[in-house]
Amino acid sequence: MIVDFKLPDLGEGLTESEIVSWQVSVGDTVKLNQVIGEVETAKAVVELPSPYAGTVTAIAHAPGTVVEVGEVIISFDVAGDAPVGDVPPVNAEPKRVPTLVGYGADPESTRRPARRGRTFEAPALSSSPVVVHTAQVQGDRPRSTPPVRKLARDRGVDLADVFGTGERGLITREDVVGFAGGRAPGAGTAAPAPASSMHAVDNSAREVRTPIKGVRKLTAAAMVQSAFTAPHVTEFLTVDVTAGMELLARLRASREFADVKLTPLTLAAKAVCIGIARQPALNSRWDGPNNEIVTMNYVNLGIAAATPRGLIVPNIKNAQTLGLHGLAAALGALAGTARAGKTPPADLAGGTFSITNIGVFGIDAGTPILNPGEAGILALGAVRNTPWEHQGGIALRQVMTLSLSFDHRLVDGEQGSRFLADVGAVMADPAMALALG
Repeated sequence: MIVDFKLPDLGEGLTESEIVSWQVSVGDTVKLNQVIGEVETAKAVVELPSPYAGTVTAIAHAPGTVVEVGEVIISFDVAGDAPVGDVPPVNAEPKRVPTLVGYGADPESTRRPARRGRTFEAPALSSSPVVVHTAQVQGDRPRSTPPVRKLARDRGVDLADVFGTGERGLITREDVVGFAGGRAPGAGTAAPAPASSMHAVDNSAREVRTPIKGVRKLTAAAMVQSAFTAPHVTEFLTVDVTAGMELLARLRASREFADVKLTPLTLAAKAVCIGIARQPALNSRWDGPNNEIVTMNYVNLGIAAATPRGLIVPNIKNAQTLGLHGLAAALGALAGTARAGKTPPADLAGGTFSITNIGVFGIDAGTPILNPGEAGILALGAVRNTPWEHQGGIALRQVMTLSLSFDHRLVDGEQGSRFLADVGAVMADPAMALALG
């Protein structure tokens, strides 16, 4: 019996995904929930587990293809007794249970059809059959990021020929550009122009056009929606955080915190949770259809992360229950997953308040835009050694600027100001956490 697997809805309103790789070929026998490939949504690279146990009969799209949710991407023979192309009746469809990305067959299924020959045929875009080499769909592809793979496709570069100079052999944009620039004319680059045409302007060399898709497309839509829906107010507070930085230095040297990375962001995360407990309006959302303000009694703390794929905001679930060590561990895990492009859609959903750390780029302050649906976002500026009033005199102190944007429909000026003051108090003197918490 031939069954088709359609690209599942990966959540968060995503309507399309790009096929990154296939880890199986036509003729392979696969097990239930075996990883068969990877797809890239606008938010993350997601592994696809097989929804059936059977033999791969067709792979509908080659890597690099953008596929709409609901399109058939791969087919399986789960019994071997039905003509190719038949769709099983609804009442004969295997029992489906939740998997990582949708629904798969009942884990108790024991169907294991015989293995077939290893050939890969993709559906033709014209009347002629298209045969794609197996090497294109194997999981052992060169390591690179989606933008770099796009650049390589645009320049006609086979990443298998490129030596990666990035971390652990990662192929970078510079590697692709350098390889493309060193190729002979006719091998994916244009031949030098004759002398008589040297004054002609080659606009293709003067401009780079990048399709608006993926993370950039989603981020743009979200920021426009937020900026023109929620009335933003931004307040600033500059704080002497010397005591807070000294505490972090002492904790780094302790055995209890040896397994985690402590940064100003860690302390700010704890301060935000304390501030929200005192000003819960910062942890609310506007429910227009029901004419209600919904205040959450939990904090799913979003952390803006700059990744090779663009800006994403995964969140730490129930951050209010974590101490400083727990927050440091959660931040480390979140950052590592985001950098690897493996953040699951579930980690990007349900945020209630966000922090963006612009200080790591040497920036002091800004006016952050709210993550859609959230009431507040805090930007952390750089920690700088600054002459500052201290104990009746002037001393060189460690100073940081905090920038708070909030939705004025949900948060009054007094509430926003008190929240920012509480966060600043904890950053300036962590002992205040005992008094405020």
